[in-house]
Amino acid sequence: MSILRFRKSTPETDTGGIGRMLDGYSIEVMPRTAAKIESFRELLPEGTRVYVAHIEGTPIDDMVETAKRIRSEGFPVMPHFPARIIADEAVLRSWIARYREEADVTQALVLAGGPKVPLGKLESAMELLDTGAFEEAGFTRLHVAGHPEGNKDIDPEGGTSEVDKALLWKQAYADKSSAEMAIATQFAFEAHGVLQWAERIRSMGVTLPVHLGIAGPAKLQTLIKFAIACGVGPSLSVLQKRAADITKLVKPYEPDQILSDLDVAKGESTPPLVDQIHLFPLGGIRASAEYAARHLGGEEAVAGA
Repeated sequence: MSILRFRKSTPETDTGGIGRMLDGYSIEVMPRTAAKIESFRELLPEGTRVYVAHIEGTPIDDMVETAKRIRSEGFPVMPHFPARIIADEAVLRSWIARYREEADVTQALVLAGGPKVPLGKLESAMELLDTGAFEEAGFTRLHVAGHPEGNKDIDPEGGTSEVDKALLWKQAYADKSSAEMAIATQFAFEAHGVLQWAERIRSMGVTLPVHLGIAGPAKLQTLIKFAIACGVGPSLSVLQKRAADITKLVKPYEPDQILSDLDVAKGESTPPLVDQIHLFPLGGIRASAEYAARHLGGEEAVAGA
């Protein structure tokens, strides 16, 4: 597939394409947001992978309890392991053991994390993976971070040289690991740049499946705030253009356009450049789950949730 020939879809007439992209989606929660949900069974499709984000300052007890609760409802749980808030390898192994023994967790998103200054000796996902601690504890799936629009924390001068090196290291690790691995990306609002990035890393030899982050329905002001805070780059212009249109400013953002565009591209590339969607519920877990259900044909399933 040539990205130069990429053609945009029309979401108004392609709701089936949105559903195809959302099939098998995953979703992200935090302990405080998960606590607001009475029943995940009533809200999410069976088998939905639920990531539990570990924000700096969140006690590990809260993380493990949240993972245990969601796992008890029958969902695969993938807690974050951010290197920069883990003091050392002993703490890492302690966290892994607690998730494994108390919450029956066998999946992890391994990443550097947001803090500028590491809490201890660990700074990167590569250092965490290199310990071998996840496989030794029986973790069967490991995801790593991807940055379709770059990451100025990793490449402060711009460009992608360091993030590219990291992805190549992770691909080499995946080639020898016993765990299934994939790339989970930061959220984006426009398909073209994402597809260019996915095609470029594939040409570099990175064949890990891409699970693309998409922001779920939310107020425009909320999305712009999160996008700036999380370092979303060129696709932020999609939100800025929307904000300039007074007729759209009062309406909640929904990711119809990017999902429809990705569906078109998926039909034109074998294997697909984007394998799965990961929802960031910036406007609330319920809003994202109900949006997905509407396009997957299961709106009734969450109507009374």
